[in-house]
Amino acid sequence: MSAVAVTSAWAYAGIAIMLISLFLIERKFPDAINRFEENALVFLLTFITLLSFVQVVLRYGFHSGIEGALELTSVAFAWLILTGMSYGIRTSTHLGVDVFVRMLPERSFRIVAVFAALCTVLYAVILITADWLVIFGAKTTGGAVTYWSKMFVLNIGLEDIKFPTWIYEPLGWEQRVKRWVAYLILPVGLSLLAFRATQATIDIIKGRRELIIAGHEAEDLVAENKDVLKEDA
Repeated sequence: MSAVAVTSAWAYAGIAIMLISLFLIERKFPDAINRFEENALVFLLTFITLLSFVQVVLRYGFHSGIEGALELTSVAFAWLILTGMSYGIRTSTHLGVDVFVRMLPERSFRIVAVFAALCTVLYAVILITADWLVIFGAKTTGGAVTYWSKMFVLNIGLEDIKFPTWIYEPLGWEQRVKRWVAYLILPVGLSLLAFRATQATIDIIKGRRELIIAGHEAEDLVAENKDVLKEDA
């Protein structure tokens, strides 16, 4: 058994433990999970904004800059997007076009809504690992877990992102931040997406939710605030 295969097995075990723990904690402390996700997204967005602003000021104002700022911004943006995907499903904030499905009978509407949610689950699972597709004759393997496992085994660093001297010297670390640290969001983020999409599918089946998207969000906001200007006048 190769080192990548062993690492992948441990990665799958870690993902399973993470999702089970999230499920149990969320059942007991739903507000805490919500606040944690929101704070994480706010932190990432704030970090990206501030880093980009400081880099522009240093570059054009002082002809200098922060080494690795561009790569660090790209990594943080990837974390923001991959974390935000699952959050958007949980809070029903993904926008979509639902004009056609709203015209369907109630039973057909429910079937299409469940199908769309299952497609999201399938999309996430395929990105996590495509090895199982060989049973359908597909000639594709690998996925986020395999890729991350390879980076972990190779243990190579990122091109430009480095630890400050006062961190890596006392601890005896290598200066460059490892790729597997930055790419950890790939299996984690996609696993969260699959988990949230599965939850959404169950909620749609049980009638606790209509769609996996929020297609009528803008229309509802307009309807709720249509008399605001009249009242102000």
